[in-house]
Order: sequence, then C-alpha cells, then structure tokens
Amino acid sequence: MLRADASAAARFRAARQAIREGGQDEVARSLQSVSTDIRRSILRMIDTAQLGHVGGDMSVTDILVTLFGVVLEVDPEQPQAPDRDRFILSKGHCAAALYSTLAWCGYFPESELRSFMAPLSALNGHPDRRKVPGVETNTGPLGHGFPVAVGCALAARLRGSTSRTVVVLGDGEMQEGSNWEAAMTAGHHGLSSLTAIVDRNRLQQGARTEETVTLDPLDAKWAAFGWEVRVTDGHDHTALLEAVRPSVTGKPVAVVANTVKGKGVSFMEDRVEWHHKVPTSEQMRAAVAELSR
Repeated sequence: MLRADASAAARFRAARQAIREGGQDEVARSLQSVSTDIRRSILRMIDTAQLGHVGGDMSVTDILVTLFGVVLEVDPEQPQAPDRDRFILSKGHCAAALYSTLAWCGYFPESELRSFMAPLSALNGHPDRRKVPGVETNTGPLGHGFPVAVGCALAARLRGSTSRTVVVLGDGEMQEGSNWEAAMTAGHHGLSSLTAIVDRNRLQQGARTEETVTLDPLDAKWAAFGWEVRVTDGHDHTALLEAVRPSVTGKPVAVVANTVKGKGVSFMEDRVEWHHKVPTSEQMRAAVAELSR
C-alpha cells in the first residue's frame, strides 16, 4: 500500500481551503489551472507506460478536480477515516486521471506516477483498493462500481453517518444492466446521500454510444428510476459545483455531465480512436504545447 505524502497533503489542504473561500470566478480559475496540470500529468504517464485510455482520462478530469478540490470531505493522511466521503470511479479504465488527482491531493508521492502500469507497480491499469489509498473499491469491469456505491450509501445510512457517496460512470458503461439494477435500488431506498455522475462524452470503445445502443433520453431514464436529475457542462467547474450540490428532493442525484473525449488537445477531441491510443513523440510534443498555452 502506498503512503501519504505529508507535505503534498498539507499543500492540498491549504489550496482547497483557499479555493473554497474564493469568489466564484476565482474558484473556477483555480480549478481550471489544476485540471490543466492533471491533463499534462496524464499525458506524461501514458507516454511513459505506452498504455492507457487518454480520451476518457481527459474527459473526466474536470469532474475529478471539482470533486476533490472542493466537494468531497476527505483527508489524504487519513484515507480510512470512518466518516469520510466515498468516491468511486466506476469507469476504472480511466485510472490515470484518478491517480494523478490523488497524487495532487497527497494520497501518495507524485513521483509514483512514473511507475504507472509498470510491472508490479501499485498503479495498475485499473484501481486497486489494496494498493492505492483513496481507492474505495477495485474497478475496471464496467457496471461494478455503481452497485458498490449504492452499498456504501446504504451502509452510511445504517451507521447514521452524514457522509456522501459519489460515483462517476462512463456513458458507454450505462449499457451494462447491473447499473440500472443499482439505479432502481437507490431510487427505491431514496438514497439522497448518493450522487452518480455520468461522463457523457458520447464515445465508447470503437464507436459512438448512440450507434452502439441508444442511451438518449438519458436524463429521462434516470428520472424514471426515481432520481433527481441535473444536466450540466462537465468542463465548466462552476456549473459542476452547482450540479453536485446535495439533494433537495430526498432522492439520489444523477448528474449527466456533457463532456468531450480527449478534452484539451484539439486532435484528440471527440475522436473515437483516442479511447485507447498512445500518442507518438511528435503528438506528445504538440499536446503538451497546447496544454501549456
């Protein structure tokens, strides 16, 4: 198991406090700056490993930074604190984005990111809770993380805890039936402490989601399962903060976050091949240059 980086954790706590206390525009600028740093980190990790899922990593980055930068009540130095908020990345193949965000928070030293997908590295291609602090459950097989999140929210209710559970799903992942069983269960129990965010980039491995199995109207489907539904721009930090506010209806909250696969790098954006493609050296230089402007 990796260990917290105390100095990084202290910087994260100070930065998070400053972000939370800033005005709306200042908060958005701060989170955008962190997101850009995370995207550069993702590119370096995938370039070193010559493996990864860069498109989905880039589309989910702003969501992760908003959650860890402002929303979630977590402490990198106490990753098992009983009343911590729980975060689950159900689309576990986008582990590079999660690892980079956790390193920014101080859950483990940033230097560990260089070992991404290396033999025997703790930073596997899919998150492993036994090896990486901040990972609540192993994910990767699509449709598994969301049911676990429902269990976390139910457990919090049984304990009398006020902690929140937040789960991020891919939109292609919504074609897994286990997710709809989980949605139905959460709606039935009125799990208002549960928030599910769909990274709606409209691309999955090999094709567009709507060419594979039609998901729209996705918001209406969530509502039919008893959820409070919010549709938002998944790259607008201010809009995301509004969308992930606690439930006001006593229902679980579903956020359909419209995103762009490969966000931030023009030649990757909305291109299906970047689901699981590794940039060449020339493409890496171009991508880093775009993210450094």
